[in-house]
Amino acid sequence: MICVIQRVTSSSVTVDGQVTGQIGRGLNILLCAVQGDTTEDVELLSEKIPRLRIFKDENGKNNLSLLDKGYAALVVSNFTIAADYKKGNRPSYFGACEPKEAERLYELFLQRLREKGIEVGSGVFGAEMHVDIRNDGPITLVVDSAVLKKTNKK
Repeated sequence: MICVIQRVTSSSVTVDGQVTGQIGRGLNILLCAVQGDTTEDVELLSEKIPRLRIFKDENGKNNLSLLDKGYAALVVSNFTIAADYKKGNRPSYFGACEPKEAERLYELFLQRLREKGIEVGSGVFGAEMHVDIRNDGPITLVVDSAVLKKTNKK
């Protein structure tokens, strides 16, 4: 699974003119399940992301996490993160997980964050969505469970 994470002062997602999720301070998370992803990938990311120390402490240093601050997360499914753009000018998305399994993993990710006491807003899986992001910093990270798997094996 690959996530594009942005620290935000606010973020919202709209489907068919209706806001389906919104948060104040916290993280906007664009989530992509890729072929071969399993529950292990969800567990790795749902443990790592809330603990990333990317929020400012009383000294202005990025020493605090989403959990430390009690902030929220807005999670939006986004299969286009799996784009293969090596050949030609039209990206292919064959690396993305099959939709039914991707939705299961997406929903499990939401559940795992909520189990940690995080307020979670979300988009609608598979829908055409409009995401408003008020980036803070800006701080943007790409977090990939494949990288975490390699790190854990050392």
